Amino acid sequence: MAGLDRRRLLASAAWACAWAAAAPGLARAAADAVLADVIENGPRAPADKARDVYRHPGASLAFWGLKPGDTVIDVAPGAGWWTDILAPYLARTGGHYIAAGADLANPKTSEGARKGRAAFEAKYEGDPKLYGDVKVVGFSQTSGPLAPAGTVDMVLVSREIHDWAQVDGFVQKAFADFRAALKPGGVLAVEDHRAPDGADPRKGNGYISEAYVIGEARKAGFVLAARSDINANPKDTKDYPFGVWTLPPTRRSAPAGQPPDPTFDHAKYDAIGESDRMTLKLVKA
Repeated sequence: MAGLDRRRLLASAAWACAWAAAAPGLARAAADAVLADVIENGPRAPADKARDVYRHPGASLAFWGLKPGDTVIDVAPGAGWWTDILAPYLARTGGHYIAAGADLANPKTSEGARKGRAAFEAKYEGDPKLYGDVKVVGFSQTSGPLAPAGTVDMVLVSREIHDWAQVDGFVQKAFADFRAALKPGGVLAVEDHRAPDGADPRKGNGYISEAYVIGEARKAGFVLAARSDINANPKDTKDYPFGVWTLPPTRRSAPAGQPPDPTFDHAKYDAIGESDRMTLKLVKA
């Protein structure tokens, strides 16, 4: 009898060890199921879901290492393409979503940007059951910290660095802000329209090179953990009359600030699809 009890005890101990070893993987699998459910069935507009073929949200977030319970800063979220994925996912897994939006304390912030932030707050802060405890903080060339130092797991920057590169010191200030907010080992997740290495970052056509982004990130104290072609598009020749904005989804047909040209032929640009994009995982050293 004593031998049987001992075998049962050893079996229980072995099962407990196996469960402990498997639990993180099981938790991650469950979280991945939540992410898949949000992407497929969450509060996303049909037009946003239609862009998944170019933007690959599930694969991109998996590559960047999104985890249940993370605190994530989404920089310049616009109308909320990533918000409609990240906020519900983080709400369901015990995490926190922070939007780095228009800086209301900056007198140079446009009235349009202020109205955009107000609309964003009304939508996402007004439904905590669906979106969780969404927080919006100001972000600009003169803004303060985005979060208490060392408290953030991931900062997502989607198609913004090419604009910051047009302004002296903005990329450097932004990367310093992100590094300050991130925990040691925290992730700076980058997606942007990809220019050839060596391209002038101030060209102003909407494209920026991987070499430039990685170089500036390294100066700020990040290391390149991985790069991916999840969002690559070899059809993108990057030589269009109105820059990257000639392509979908913007489909510009005239210079910025001018009315659309009704005679412009979009067909060949629509056939290319959305831009060729870098996808980088940078880690706080």
